Amino acid sequence: MTSVSLAIRWNPIDWPLTQGPIPYAVLAAGWAALALLALTRDRRWRGLRPLGAVLLALTLTALVKVVVDGWWHPFPEGLPDYVLRWIGLALLAISLAGFRAPLLSGRRRLYAAGGAALVLLMAASQVNRGFDQYPTARMMLAPKTQALTTGKAPQTVSPPPGKALADVWQAPAGLPAKGTVSSAPIPGTKSGFDARDAYIYLPPAYQASPRPLLPVLVLLAGQPGSPSDWVTSGGLQQRMDAFAADHQGLAPIVVMADQIATSMGNTLCMDSRIAKAQTYLAEDVPDWIHTHLQTATGRTSLAIGGMSLGGTCSLQLAVNAPQVYGAFLDISGQAEPDLGGHSETVGKAFGGDEAAFAAVNPAHLMATRSYPDTAGVFAVGAGDAAFRPQQEAMYAAARQAGMKVEFQPIPGGHSWWVFRDALEQNLPWLAKQTGLIP
Repeated sequence: MTSVSLAIRWNPIDWPLTQGPIPYAVLAAGWAALALLALTRDRRWRGLRPLGAVLLALTLTALVKVVVDGWWHPFPEGLPDYVLRWIGLALLAISLAGFRAPLLSGRRRLYAAGGAALVLLMAASQVNRGFDQYPTARMMLAPKTQALTTGKAPQTVSPPPGKALADVWQAPAGLPAKGTVSSAPIPGTKSGFDARDAYIYLPPAYQASPRPLLPVLVLLAGQPGSPSDWVTSGGLQQRMDAFAADHQGLAPIVVMADQIATSMGNTLCMDSRIAKAQTYLAEDVPDWIHTHLQTATGRTSLAIGGMSLGGTCSLQLAVNAPQVYGAFLDISGQAEPDLGGHSETVGKAFGGDEAAFAAVNPAHLMATRSYPDTAGVFAVGAGDAAFRPQQEAMYAAARQAGMKVEFQPIPGGHSWWVFRDALEQNLPWLAKQTGLIP
């Protein structure tokens, strides 16, 4: 074992945060700290003080629920119950520390504050375990990127009709073992959409000469989220490199585009009063891809996918722009675009115009049109009580509309466990649909 691999293995930012001993140690420490905050022999800590702390925590938790789900609506599906419970527990620790502070000396006040901090850490750890967004601390860091390869190769390889690219491709000697990840702005030339920088994965074969004309997957993150989520939390490069290693360096190009502009934003991926996000994804992004990258062309070579809000968007683009995207991967998406309720969505995005919303709503379009040349996968956590029924409904609607679709329940809930597995297990399907492998 080399010194480099040892450094990586023993680097604390690579220690697992959602599996193994660390989250259980944090859990034990947090519960112990909460018990010490709540229990004491001090006779003054009786009667109204602990009761006041509990009532304050309950009131603040209810206020969080009202503000987040009833007023702010940053998450259309609302705060998950388990997240609210952990928020409530953290608020209880803060309340207990606050009510006990007047009874403590200076040093013990610091201990009380430290105990509350431990409970906060426990709550954050448990929420992270639920979503599995940050399996290690390294995944909280911005991904490392390389300069984007934008030049055009003088010679290219493409398959004849009826053949896949893998049928005619032979990897040259010296092909890199791994692909590259780059970031680049994709301007909203037609849409005016102010997107954050996209991330682009180019597989090893893209560096070859002659260059194979590879298909492209446009991949979208959820909300809250950013284009880099698939690189960090999704481990995209490792998964794509593994696929490429099994296919002589071939893999789809992946463009992780931004559809929401800000981490907490929600454009609905529609052209509405909020933004022209559909035009951005259906025109600006494909135009940029074909201008700056050397790829296969045509709707059968371009797929769209995503998780949660990104999954909802992928279905929307597949039915609203079928001339652009021939296949989609909807991971844990919704039954319809949502800002926190149907009436609020139509009101904010279309000024209450139900007909304008229906004209771009996938459920309505699939009920009134046929899509025999579109293929898709609906993947969702088998235990996802909120999103599985919605995915089942959309799968049934897609079948009724003539799409070639599959429904895949995956062990887990609404978390990156499911999102990562769904992408990985559907890479062969995407490669077949886009003409990469037979």
